[in-house]
Amino acid sequence: MQQASDYELELLRVIWENGGSALYAEITAALEKKGIIWTKNTVIMLLSRLMDKKLLKANKIGHRNKYTAMVSEEEYQSEQTECFLNKIYEGNAKGLVTTLIQKELLSAKDYEELKKYWQNGGDSYE
Repeated sequence: MQQASDYELELLRVIWENGGSALYAEITAALEKKGIIWTKNTVIMLLSRLMDKKLLKANKIGHRNKYTAMVSEEEYQSEQTECFLNKIYEGNAKGLVTTLIQKELLSAKDYEELKKYWQNGGDSYE
């Protein structure tokens, strides 16, 4: 799976938040709510790039396009996390967790919740 740029990811998030698909007008309205004002050309270019990367598809509805995510947010996060882990930590998850703890990005509460998750065999989180 190809990686989305930061701007492309912003569009994907809007589409995921909208149930996995959205019309252009819904996308721009959601962006505006977030304080993001892009030109029509910018949005269309980013949507096009996402389609080229097979992360998005477009279906015609009359004269409008409905954009649908080809992957869920969870699938994308999982794939990108695994790529990051392999690229930066050579697949060593312990190294990643150690860094998170050392930089205080993983709190004691987070650690305890993860510990419960593992003890429950991955059945529940939190």
